[in-house]
Amino acid sequence: MLLAPSLSDVARPEVVTLSSGQHDLISYSLTVAGLALFAQFVRTWNSTGEVGARYRPALLASLCVTGVAFLSYVYLVVKFDQGYAYSGGGYVPTPAALSTLTPRYMDWSVTVPLLMVEFLAVSALTGSRARAVRAALVTAAFLMIFTGFLGAAVVGSGTSQTALLAWGAVSTVFYAALHVLLVRVLRASKGSMGPQAYATYRNAGILLLSVWGWYPIAYAIHNWLPGAGWTTTIQVGFSFADIAAKVGFGALIHKVAKLRTAEDVRAGEETHPEDVWISSVKLSDGVQPVLKGIAGSAPGTVDPSGHGQHVADASTATGEPRHP
Repeated sequence: MLLAPSLSDVARPEVVTLSSGQHDLISYSLTVAGLALFAQFVRTWNSTGEVGARYRPALLASLCVTGVAFLSYVYLVVKFDQGYAYSGGGYVPTPAALSTLTPRYMDWSVTVPLLMVEFLAVSALTGSRARAVRAALVTAAFLMIFTGFLGAAVVGSGTSQTALLAWGAVSTVFYAALHVLLVRVLRASKGSMGPQAYATYRNAGILLLSVWGWYPIAYAIHNWLPGAGWTTTIQVGFSFADIAAKVGFGALIHKVAKLRTAEDVRAGEETHPEDVWISSVKLSDGVQPVLKGIAGSAPGTVDPSGHGQHVADASTATGEPRHP
């Protein structure tokens, strides 16, 4: 049951008059964030073949994250342009201004659960354990955003201090649960990754958890620090936090996927047709998939050159009958 709005009201950040500089700064941050997300989408789209099939779901999740977020920012830029009218040396909010902040929650309701999928896709967890942890992460991530949205916009139309505090507390419970789950995934993956891959994976987790710290701060600003300056702080902070949480995090996960691909190739566990390079350093040679019916010494053997080429027996390759 939703809490009723209290008698103690607070101003919504979207409905304050902005100075020309504040308006331009918010517009700048929205545009930069949108372009950064689009650039990361294009980069990821063109580099999915750089990682092995086992880790490719991480890049597909990143594509969904950056694609959804980019479309969200296109909408935000349009609504922000429509949401304020220049008058008397400042930008006065219009009715459309109410759509300049809450659409972020719609974006996060999709992208934050997908970030959990992206994080888990390069972990060491497999099978039923991976499915169970993924379900828990996705559920907690969605509920963290949804309950925050209830307090910030739905209950009391985002002006009820009681609703902000109560639903903010509920959201924080899920926020804490995500921290615990992500740390457990990191610990469970440590022994299955090389030092460089694990260090990068750990850094990705630290980045995500650190950036998430901004969101409850902005939520608290909504509750206790109204005004044009703090509205600008919230909007600009959200934009650059989204860049870090989606572009920066995605780049680190991409690197982990490449490092783990190279580890698997060197260990002979997987094949990958292209050389794996990071920062102009070759980590593994390209290895072609195992194929049947290729000439060689004996059925099922591997090329002694170490390139993982399957070798079939010569009689199969020439079409001559085999004799017992």
